[in-house]
Amino acid sequence: MPFPEEPVSSQRRVHVFDCFSCAIHRMAPICEHCRVQIIGQGVEVEGSWFCGAHCARAEGKAGIVDKV
Repeated sequence: MPFPEEPVSSQRRVHVFDCFSCAIHRMAPICEHCRVQIIGQGVEVEGSWFCGAHCARAEGKAGIVDKV
């Protein structure tokens, strides 16, 4: 199944990808604590991205809980 090559815009830039994994590699936010790319879920706290509440708490962010 081919990946449709359609422009994706982010921060006033336009990107064209030929596969989904390339788009993830370029566009997914990175956890501020463990540096993993965040795909599908994550926690944004005060403008910073974390893969989960545990990483947010490790960086001193209070009151963050994972929803299961």
